[in-house]
Amino acid sequence: MTDPIAEACPIVEVLDHVAGKWSIGIIVAAADGPVRFTELERQVEGISRRMLTLNLRKLERDGLLIRTVYPTVPPRVEYSLTDMARELYTSLTGLLGWAERHRGSIAQARAAYDAGKTPAAV
Repeated sequence: MTDPIAEACPIVEVLDHVAGKWSIGIIVAAADGPVRFTELERQVEGISRRMLTLNLRKLERDGLLIRTVYPTVPPRVEYSLTDMARELYTSLTGLLGWAERHRGSIAQARAAYDAGKTPAAV
């Protein structure tokens, strides 16, 4: 008999990687085509160079980013999404749209909860 928790562990691990604050920002920033490290650093607000480097390696290891090094002086490095990451990006944009549409309702529900009221169904 298979253990559903043991089978779910790799799934949970991958979701932890791709659902992280920095991973989502990197995937969104790289969605329009190849992007350089410094561009990512500017686009992903609040990320440090070290955290960006760690997350780029993790996403590359997971098969979501392709790192291309061009033999120039200094070397030029670009990151682009794999087909798998493009599919993930499509799902992320749906989730981002949902969050945008329901942001006000969530804020109202939180305010009602914090005030001790039961929020009406939204």
